[in-house]
Amino acid sequence: MPYHSTPLDLAFHALSDPTRRAVVSRLAEGEVPVSVLAEPFGMALPSFAQHLKVLEDCGLIASEKRGRSRWCRLVEARFDEAADWMEAERRRWTARLDRLEAYLDRPELNGTEKDGEGHGEPV
Repeated sequence: MPYHSTPLDLAFHALSDPTRRAVVSRLAEGEVPVSVLAEPFGMALPSFAQHLKVLEDCGLIASEKRGRSRWCRLVEARFDEAADWMEAERRRWTARLDRLEAYLDRPELNGTEKDGEGHGEPV
């Protein structure tokens, strides 16, 4: 099966790294210059910039030059796509589990009789 990177695949890949998740958490508080964003990570700016590139390439963040600084911000649309996908999966699995529960609760499966002659206890 050939591998195709969809925007959603790229977003989940980007979020698989703890440094990038921390960047996203910080940007949830608002826009910030790259230099300020990089401070708590204790890595060289070029290394940190690679993390930002992954986040920007998949559309989770955007950056723009303002004077001598580059500022980063979150792009909500990509997060909305990921949340929509997760919600659809949650609904699908909830429905499947509900059907399984209904099937397993059938009287003939738990040893009780349908005609009411049984006492509701397993055979």
